Amino acid sequence: MKLLPTPPSADDVRANSEESLGHGMDAVIMLAIFLGAGWGLDSLFGTIPVFMITMTVIGSIGLFARFYYSYGRRMDRHDADRVAKLAGSPTSVEDAA
Repeated sequence: MKLLPTPPSADDVRANSEESLGHGMDAVIMLAIFLGAGWGLDSLFGTIPVFMITMTVIGSIGLFARFYYSYGRRMDRHDADRVAKLAGSPTSVEDAA
């Protein structure tokens, strides 16, 4: 009976926590910038928070699109590496680039 878990092998693919933290910080900073720009435009033109809401929505849509396409590229790279590994190629797609 084993009481301790076995350490992961080199073949295990694990999510990098620094990457997730980077995405979170990127989202917070970009939304704060767009919110601040909207607040600045509202105070400049003396309007109700139309620009603040508009800029926040635009920033949110932009972040979603950026994260979506980044995820798609990462999954394409992962699939290509998996196909190359199944085909017996010792190099990954990133090494070939």
